[in-house]
Amino acid sequence: MIVVMKPGATEQDVRHVVDLVNEFGLKEHIIYGTNRTVIACLGDKRMVDKGAIENAPNVERIVPILAPYKIASREVQKEYTQIKIGPKDFGLGGTKIGVIAGPCAVENEKQLLQTAEKVSAAGCIGLRAGAFKPRTSPYSFQGLGVEGLKILAKAKKQTGLAVVTEVVAVEHVETVAEYVDVLQIGARNMQHYPLLEAMGKVKKPVLLKRGMSAQLDEFLLAAEYIINAGNSQVILCERGIRTFEEYVRNTLALAVVPELKDKTHLPVVVDPSHGTGHAHLVPAMCRAAVAAGADGLLIECHPDPEHALSDGAQSITPANLSELMPQLKKIAQAIGRDV
Repeated sequence: MIVVMKPGATEQDVRHVVDLVNEFGLKEHIIYGTNRTVIACLGDKRMVDKGAIENAPNVERIVPILAPYKIASREVQKEYTQIKIGPKDFGLGGTKIGVIAGPCAVENEKQLLQTAEKVSAAGCIGLRAGAFKPRTSPYSFQGLGVEGLKILAKAKKQTGLAVVTEVVAVEHVETVAEYVDVLQIGARNMQHYPLLEAMGKVKKPVLLKRGMSAQLDEFLLAAEYIINAGNSQVILCERGIRTFEEYVRNTLALAVVPELKDKTHLPVVVDPSHGTGHAHLVPAMCRAAVAAGADGLLIECHPDPEHALSDGAQSITPANLSELMPQLKKIAQAIGRDV
């Protein structure tokens, strides 16, 4: 349930309600809105005396939360969340659409710094690249590890771009958080609950990718794990789901974008690279994602896709990216947004 405070409620009134909520064995999550403060009450509500809370000073009403995901739901928070990322504090989830681009993996310093400069020049807000790579085959390139993180940090210093990279294990969380701005959870780890809870302990944004076979509720409940563990800075990423179709690597379910925008206040980005698996399809799906209401894009971009150590087939070139950005800007402006 959520406790909606009256517009004039003081901090003391809010604290009093929180104390009552805690007395009933519930955990509170306070959301300070423009006009009202809302307190989400989490836990077993069967033993709660709702009347005692409802009669507290400056409580307007108590509302049940119907969605299984509580804090991520728009029932709890009507206003869309903006999450600031990177040294320039770009607000992902606002009227501006953020584009994050870069290679699948950090291969070497020259490759990454060259790409970072091109990504920055194209007008992107962030650089994506994997230092630790979870690969289907144990014989595929697994990434440079900590050395890759150091190269990412150097790219960030030179360009001012926000840096996004994937965390593949609980024991890597603190190390990765030292170097990057946004920690990514890949599709294979969407329901790796110890990792989700570990991400809830960090103070940096988390980009959560939808699992290959995950339903919308499962996706949002995975986000709820992170938020419930203490980190409300969650960015949702649609990256395609596995279907019977074979002409694409995955089926990019763009209908989930407006549905997520209806169900949750969290920012939603789209990864058209994994969502298609083919570079020639990526620009069209980027344009479609912006038109569908996405708050951002996560694009694989490599200076030499033919020789990429991973995912070259779905990587566009920096030239392709520079050509694409003005197109995205026009579409964004047509729906009252900007890139």
